[in-house]
Amino acid sequence: MQTEFNPRDFYTEEELVKLTQALVRIPSHKDTPGQEKEVADFINAYLKDHGIDSVLHPVVGERANVIARVSGNGTGRSLMFNGHTDTVLPYNMVIDPFAAEIIDGRLYGRGAVDMKGALACFMMTLIILKRAEYVPGGDVIFTGVIGEEGKSEGTEYIVKSNIRADAAIVGEPSDYEYAVGHRGLEWFDIIISGKASHSGRPDKGVNAIEHAMTFIHRVKQDLYPILKEKYDEYAGESVMNFGTITGGTEQSTVADQCIIRLDRRYIPGETKESAMAEYQEIIDRIKAEDPTFNAQIRVTPESVLDLFHPPMITSMNEPIVDALRASIKDVIHREPGITRGIGWSDAALLKVYAEIPTVVYGPGDLSLAHTEAEYISVEDLMNGVDIYCRLVQRFTNMPPEE
Repeated sequence: MQTEFNPRDFYTEEELVKLTQALVRIPSHKDTPGQEKEVADFINAYLKDHGIDSVLHPVVGERANVIARVSGNGTGRSLMFNGHTDTVLPYNMVIDPFAAEIIDGRLYGRGAVDMKGALACFMMTLIILKRAEYVPGGDVIFTGVIGEEGKSEGTEYIVKSNIRADAAIVGEPSDYEYAVGHRGLEWFDIIISGKASHSGRPDKGVNAIEHAMTFIHRVKQDLYPILKEKYDEYAGESVMNFGTITGGTEQSTVADQCIIRLDRRYIPGETKESAMAEYQEIIDRIKAEDPTFNAQIRVTPESVLDLFHPPMITSMNEPIVDALRASIKDVIHREPGITRGIGWSDAALLKVYAEIPTVVYGPGDLSLAHTEAEYISVEDLMNGVDIYCRLVQRFTNMPPEE
């Protein structure tokens, strides 16, 4: 039984690359029949074939989480690796999204960096523990979850189950930095109602599109300056984005409805309710000035299951933070930075609702996620495995909390 090991003695670059390619070559976006089913089946079978205890947990129809475990000896702390098996859509890509080609040391494809590269690193870490006959002090639990790019059904399932750990790592790409915090995220619909009339007599109607323009202008005028003043040391700025606007039925009819969909990223100290109240206040002020203005706000229905998407802050004093920082430093030979302003992730569900101290760290550059030529470097994959293996050795051998 190994008491300490060098990860690269137990796997090869070729093996890790082939595993990552296999994951990327399996589509798992929302337009795929069964979405994550095929990739979850692959992960589960691959881990089992390498002697890892792995089970599929159905979550939504055929869509299942993969829960795998390397058991510890009970003397230390347990660690959860959390990564999502779904990806965003591939339709805008300028490369073959599922060829997983290697060009100049980069592996290209949809999900390469967000986040099948991290999944491969998590999987290889478990396999290395098995090959090295390394028994961690606490359990190492892999949770390959569905739906992070949608409603986060997979991690919500984890939160509602009895699957727990002393700390968790979410493998979103972080470019050799780590995040102890990020903003909350909610999607809101502003539904503006007007009155239809023939376009030859627009004065007989109420144009919902024009009222939408008024609302957008007032948000930019009244709310944008307030958001610029909001900042958190670890989560970054409070921001928003107008994402889509749809309205009207045809050019010859005054539009009787217009829907604005927006994205609101909010920091600790703010809540979903306080963010909604900011828009409601603007709606109320416009209504007071113009009685024909009629608008309601709601959370976008398809954006949430049961749990909302709060900000995530893990204390810098948590042992997992220092253990991860030291493990990254071991590999890159410099002090890693703290990344701020990253996108929302399932880390918030684990930290807020399951009360698991959680840190975001994954191989690759976040700026490449969702892009037309998404890729992850082979070097980042190799280093990701090294960092995760060092983290297991460092964290799971810490004595349990009293």
